Amino acid sequence: MPRLERFEFYICSGIAVRNQIYLPSKEDIQHTFRDFKDDQVISYVDYFQEDPYSFCHIYLYPDQLKYYYNVTNNFPGGLFTCVRQISLYDDRPFEHEFFLRIAESFPILKMLSLKNSKPQNNKLHRESKNDNQNFSIIKYPYLTNLTFYFAHDDYIEEFLVDTNICLPDNAVHLNIDYEALSRVTHNYTRDKTRINCAKLGSLCLNDRRLPNYAKDYFPLVYV
Repeated sequence: MPRLERFEFYICSGIAVRNQIYLPSKEDIQHTFRDFKDDQVISYVDYFQEDPYSFCHIYLYPDQLKYYYNVTNNFPGGLFTCVRQISLYDDRPFEHEFFLRIAESFPILKMLSLKNSKPQNNKLHRESKNDNQNFSIIKYPYLTNLTFYFAHDDYIEEFLVDTNICLPDNAVHLNIDYEALSRVTHNYTRDKTRINCAKLGSLCLNDRRLPNYAKDYFPLVYV
């Protein structure tokens, strides 16, 4: 391809590590792209303690992709002005600061899904000091779709408590387990989650429906 001026790529590969003796390192991967002298190639590998596989990310930076999958705590950062959809996964906790990094790296993010069953470590410390005011309120101004897969209640609170994250008005569709939503909102009576729940445009509750008494808690959602 003699006229090719730039080759852009994003590779997210899963690696089964159950029977692997040699596991590639970041340096191994970077060495593979040693001939890309005029481009910045980002690579990193996530190895999980509880899962028999890993994720390998390799991409040209900056890129024009509109998605970024399996973002973990090992995410190296950067600015991705075209990415509209991401998924978050890890077997280590996501702390509040992680979600701030995500908001800064993906400024036009529209769709976010999260899978993490580990509770946050810093939440109890923050609550015991009652110093939420010292934490930045995170904004996702373009978010339209939020999904929780097997997510610990701490992450649902992270997004629904308005002193943690400010959701856009009338825009977000929330995919969530019915029982988890009931727990986090204290059966639709909790004041801390009321403001963000009032901003939700629609809900998907795994074939369940909200009770009629929850209508005032979700004024924009058809009950």
